[in-house]
Amino acid sequence: APPIALRVAREGAQALLVVSDHGPGIADPARMLQPFERGDVSRAQGGAGLGLAIVARIVARHGGHIDIETPAGGGARLCVRLP
Repeated sequence: APPIALRVAREGAQALLVVSDHGPGIADPARMLQPFERGDVSRAQGGAGLGLAIVARIVARHGGHIDIETPAGGGARLCVRLP
């Protein structure tokens, strides 16, 4: 598994949590926030495809927002912003 980097910061009145890796990336970020969706690479590793959907709902219930990005150099970056 590729190494994962975590960053926690404060931006104004928001808390920011950034989780990034150098894996294969996420082809369709919006789809990955839906229940039972998994990336193509993860299909061989099992799992129900609920992790990011649960995170997105928890973040939304706390008045926050989650963004999933695929950086130009590869990998994935998840940015969670909470008030």
